Amino acid sequence: MVGLITRFAPSPTGPLHLGHAFSALTAYDMARAADGEFLLRIEDIDTARCRPEYVAGIYQDLRWLGVTWPEPVLHQSRQTSAYYEALSRLSAMGVTYFCTCTRGDIRAALSAPQEGAQQIGPDGPIYPGTCRHAHHRGKDGPAAIRLDMAKALARIGPVSFTEIGPLKAGQHRYAQDELVHHVGDVILGRRDIGTSYHVAVIVDDAAQGVTHVVRGADLFDATPIHVVLQRLLALPTPLYHHHRLIRDEKGVRLAKRDDARALAKYRADGATPAEIRASVGL
Repeated sequence: MVGLITRFAPSPTGPLHLGHAFSALTAYDMARAADGEFLLRIEDIDTARCRPEYVAGIYQDLRWLGVTWPEPVLHQSRQTSAYYEALSRLSAMGVTYFCTCTRGDIRAALSAPQEGAQQIGPDGPIYPGTCRHAHHRGKDGPAAIRLDMAKALARIGPVSFTEIGPLKAGQHRYAQDELVHHVGDVILGRRDIGTSYHVAVIVDDAAQGVTHVVRGADLFDATPIHVVLQRLLALPTPLYHHHRLIRDEKGVRLAKRDDARALAKYRADGATPAEIRASVGL
């Protein structure tokens, strides 16, 4: 029986770069060291931006690095019914609401004098709650679905998770006011792709039995959102390992548009997997 299960879950919206290599190899090495299992997952719910050639590139780059994984690979685009079921369950609990605000509406609301200084949460500017008590689906088309954070926390109580990564190792606990005011009512269902990263990732991690989530430090602040959803849906909370980000010479985090550091280019230029490992500090 496999004990430890990690995963690497890229979105096929561009070529993999050195930062992806570091994340995938960190998760892969952790699984191998514990005689566990490493999974590959393709997070392609944003079908407008995802491309088959990038999926093929992910497979090619990882195999070149020496990474292996069991088949079949889970593709989020084929899992939409599971995400809709999760959203339906949350709706039945009364912890979600429809939101018809545009980004412009939110900016205007947050710029009002009574709102004070704008606060930024894991998903950007913290939503001011305009539609929280509207009780409508919207006359101008489909609405987004938001989590009513205060109602959610009233159902589940205190939120905590265990971080095993070296950057912030330890037990992290969050007070209700902290999550309500510094995270806010995040989007769970988007108008364009149906679900959101927050819902898809916790549903998939549970379905695949992931025990250790290895991902970049940029997602650390999203973790309490995921724990809230796990608690609401009675899903297990894995251990989390948030690793450092790979940056360029100017200290800027690498992005998929940075083709100069794409793994395919390094491979074409004659680099070896061992050199890639060394370049990211492994």
